Amino acid sequence: MNAPVRIADPAQPRHDWTLEEVEALFELPFTELVFRAAEVHRRWFDPTELQLSQLLSVKTGGCPEDCGYCAQSQKFKTGVAASKLLDAETVIAAARDAKAGGAQRFCMGAAWRDVKDRDLPKVAAMISGVKALGLETCATLGMLTPDQAKALKDAGLDYYNHNLDTGPDYYDKVVTTRTYQDRLDTLAAVRDAGMATCCGGIVGMGETRRDRAGLLHQLATLPAHPDSLPINDLMPIPGTPLGDSKAVEPLEFVRMIAVARIVCPKSMVRIAAGREHMSKELQALCFLAGANSIFVGARLLTTNNPGRDNDDVLLADLKMRPMGSAAA
Repeated sequence: MNAPVRIADPAQPRHDWTLEEVEALFELPFTELVFRAAEVHRRWFDPTELQLSQLLSVKTGGCPEDCGYCAQSQKFKTGVAASKLLDAETVIAAARDAKAGGAQRFCMGAAWRDVKDRDLPKVAAMISGVKALGLETCATLGMLTPDQAKALKDAGLDYYNHNLDTGPDYYDKVVTTRTYQDRLDTLAAVRDAGMATCCGGIVGMGETRRDRAGLLHQLATLPAHPDSLPINDLMPIPGTPLGDSKAVEPLEFVRMIAVARIVCPKSMVRIAAGREHMSKELQALCFLAGANSIFVGARLLTTNNPGRDNDDVLLADLKMRPMGSAAA
C-alpha cells in the first residue's frame, strides 16, 4: 500500500484502474489525497461553482425490492405508504418551482423495480414538460430495457440514474432481489440509447474501505465514466435492515469524494443524501476534494435535506455560486 500511486495526465481520464490502485488512493495521507483531487478538479471545472439539482418522488412506496437502506420497500415496516404515479401537470408545476428556486437540474424518482410499458407515456409527458422549462432532466425508475431507454431519450431525458450502491463483493449484503449485472445491463441500455448516466452509491452501510474502493473501481472501469456520480451518506431509516448502521467517519466520507474525483475526473460528483447531518465545514472539505453538485430542496424522496435558506448561507459563506451564474 506504500507504493507510489500513478495518476495519469488529468487531461486523459483512465479506464484501466486496478482495484489495488484505487485502494492505494484511499491510503494516501489525507492532505495529499485532497490536494491531488483538487488539482484534478480544477483541470475540468471551476472550483467556485456548484450544480444545484432538485429531486421529486413521482411514485412513492410499495417497491417489491429488498434494498436494505430503503424506506420505500414493501418488505419493511417504515411507515411509508404506497402512492400512485403523480400526473404530469403536478410534476411540471414542481419543476417550475424548483427552477424558480435556482435548480438547474430536476430529477424524478419512482419506487419501481422496473418500468412498465403502460407507464411510459405518462413518464414521457413529465419529462418533455420539465425539459420545456429549460431544466436538465433526470429520472430514476428502476431497471430499463433497451426499448424503454430509447423511449425516455426520445421524450427528452438527459440523464438516467441507476446506482450500483456498493462494491460487487458487498452487494448481496444490501440487495438480493436484483443482481449487480442487472444494474450494469440497465446502465448499458442507457448509454446505448444516447443518454448520460448518473451512477454512484452509498457509504455507511457496514461496508469496508475495500468495498468503497470496489464501488469506485467499478465506476472508473465502465465503458464510459458516469456523467453524474452521486455519493450518498446513509440516512438510516427505522424499520429497514440498515436502520441501526453506524455512520462513516466524516474524513472517510471526504476520502470517498476525493477518490471519486480522481478516478472519474470529468464526472459531476454530487453530495447526495446525508447533507442534513453534515456540518458546514465537512461540506466545505467535500467541495475542496472535488464535489461540485448538491441536491437542494427540503426533501430527498423520503428523507430530509437542508432547506434552501441554509444552502444560500453555505454558498455565501464559501463564496461559491450556482453553476452557470455570473461571477460576483
